[in-house]
Order: sequence, then C-alpha cells, then structure tokens
Amino acid sequence: MTANVTVYQLSHKFINNREDVPDNAQQVVYYALAVGHHVGVMDCFSTRLEIPYDEYCRWVEKLPECAGRTKLEGVIKWGEIEINCSHADLLLPLFKLNKSDTLWISELDRCVEAMLQEPALYFMMRRFA
Repeated sequence: MTANVTVYQLSHKFINNREDVPDNAQQVVYYALAVGHHVGVMDCFSTRLEIPYDEYCRWVEKLPECAGRTKLEGVIKWGEIEINCSHADLLLPLFKLNKSDTLWISELDRCVEAMLQEPALYFMMRRFA
C-alpha cells in the first residue's frame, strides 16, 4: 500500500441531544467533550483529496523556511494537522509560489480560499502509511 496524505474538509456539523444518542455511541460524545470539543457538536468531514506522501514531502522540502512550512511539516512529524482560517496568511503565499501543474497544490489553495469566504470551515491533513 502506498503512503498518502489525505485532506478532509469540514462538510457539516452534527448536533447531538443527549436523549437522541444511543447508549452504544455515548462514549463518542464523552470523548468529544473530554478533548474540549463544543458540547454536543460533532464535526463531519468529507475526503477532499489524496496526495502521494513522497510527493508531499518533496514539495514541503522545497518550501522556504517560514511559519507556513513549519505548519505543513506537521503532517510529516506528527501525522496530522488542522488548518483553519488563522493559517490562511501563512499558507496562501506558499501555494501561489508553487503554482505548477500539480493539481493538488491548486486544490489546497482552493480549500484555504474557501475558508476566507466561510471562516467556520477548516480541514485536516492526515498521513496514512
């Protein structure tokens, strides 16, 4: 199996009412609350794109040293990062700098641009081996 970086974008939020949650799913609600999530709200993600991990690493290595590169290196170091509208100013210049025939860079650019239009949006990038 080839390693990939999968990009998930927030697609909708699901609001749980305690009485609507089946007993066998209650632990999910407790976990969400324990990690500081909004009470009774679960974020639902959709897969936006998949990037070959080796290609992603090569691209990140070519980026100039800056806070945006450090953010993107989190996928390599920790296996997962969250990107929200507060990261837009760090990342957009990097995506624009590297506009090439690589479609996934353009797609990441569109994800971040969409967050500028709707700040509640965010996405996750996660490495899978």
